[in-house]
Amino acid sequence: MLANLSASLFEHKRITTTLTKAKRLSPYAERLVTFAKRGDLASRRRVLGLISDKGIVHELFTDIAKAVENREGGYTRITKIGNRKGDNAPMAVIELVLEPVSAKQAVVKEATAAAAKAAPVEEAPVEEVVETEVVADEAAAEESK
Repeated sequence: MLANLSASLFEHKRITTTLTKAKRLSPYAERLVTFAKRGDLASRRRVLGLISDKGIVHELFTDIAKAVENREGGYTRITKIGNRKGDNAPMAVIELVLEPVSAKQAVVKEATAAAAKAAPVEEAPVEEVVETEVVADEAAAEESK
């Protein structure tokens, strides 16, 4: 089932399926894309053992692997689209993320992490409680007895 779903995903770039199947498919497809990024003969044979259509495997190793060569994981995106009309099953669209990673987001994340690491944690000043008022109140209470 997962091999056929992943073959359809690589062929059409996005498919609509149930949410459970999409969640099961995501790590399976991402592992196949990782094999395709390696590009060696052993990886191609491992993928051919799972997906029997040579045309889809060729597309995976040439087009999709080139499109995600700078991305380190996260090759699929799952979007919930509501429930199916017939049996009320939760549906989702799973698609390949082929957009290039923007350098701006990576720089912002690094800068935010560096700023959080460099900023020392400041301790809040502790206010001292004045004990003279308490002592005066206790003395007044003792005198009234």
